[in-house]
Amino acid sequence: MKRTTTKLADGRELIYFDLDESAERDTVDPRAPEPVDSHPELRLDMATGDWVTIASHRQGRVHHPPTDACPLCPSTGGHHSEIPAAEYEVAVFENRFPSLAGRVGRCEVVCFTPEHGASFADLTEARARLVLDAWTDRTERLSSLPGVEQVYCFENRGAEIGVTLAHPHGQIYAFPFVPPRTAKMIVVADTHRAVTGTNLFEDLLAEARAATSRVVLAGEYWTAFVPYAARWPYEVHLYPHRRVPDLTHLTETERAEFPTMYLDLLRRFDRLFRQDGEVTQAAPTPYISAWHQAPKTGGRELALHLELFTVRRSADKLKYLAGVESGMDSFVNDIAPEDAARRLREAAS
Repeated sequence: MKRTTTKLADGRELIYFDLDESAERDTVDPRAPEPVDSHPELRLDMATGDWVTIASHRQGRVHHPPTDACPLCPSTGGHHSEIPAAEYEVAVFENRFPSLAGRVGRCEVVCFTPEHGASFADLTEARARLVLDAWTDRTERLSSLPGVEQVYCFENRGAEIGVTLAHPHGQIYAFPFVPPRTAKMIVVADTHRAVTGTNLFEDLLAEARAATSRVVLAGEYWTAFVPYAARWPYEVHLYPHRRVPDLTHLTETERAEFPTMYLDLLRRFDRLFRQDGEVTQAAPTPYISAWHQAPKTGGRELALHLELFTVRRSADKLKYLAGVESGMDSFVNDIAPEDAARRLREAAS
């Protein structure tokens, strides 16, 4: 992998990741500097102890632009995007409209491919591995920044999720605090260790692999399974068999197998509602794909894993977070995890 760092016209960092070691990335951003007045603020919810980010400048961010004005496509003679090069493989840049910035963290955009109409599932295994390497690089470098507590790599796909740019991309948040979900997992994992003497996540993986009714895919180094208490209609967790805290600790053999497993999962999600006589949805399956990594402090019992889930519960129905879920953070799932795993197994090519 070749890594090339440069700057955009307004001073934001842009990093190209290439499989081709001879790739030249010296194109200058020709746009006039137009810095965004972004001053996100962290406020503590005294009732719950959770940090809330106030980022009112994001109201002005680009919203569903036409294809010829997409800010994530390569630049052309008539259109200058966030990526000055006329072509690229994987590109990462500081978000122009960040939720976190300066002393309160950092937000980056990860462009998986220059192809506007593609998706992550369309990538080759080599290109998917390049994205994994980019996630790993950014995890290592962002974790080293002063004040950063946790690095979170994720992808939102689909208008149903709230995506405002159709181009296939993900994001990385470098949090200056430990987010609530991670904080909760730390408490539960520490309690589990104190009570049982074993690691919670190792036990969850062993239990899922033993209960084969919830396993979707099993490789030599990774297993994908539906959790026992899945919150979403179709939710899959992908774990390496060897517990590690974050992406930087994966071995070469673990990295080599990941693209095969992950691309298979994404393609199963896209086939999920095209079977059993269901009407094919008009758009690909919307999903959120989220890497859970241990924070800098307090996460010694946590385990790297990826959580992939969709808000779609059938070909023509979505799972809305209404009163119970949004108001009380108490999930109700309409589909049994064992049934979800069976359908995902049946969604093989």
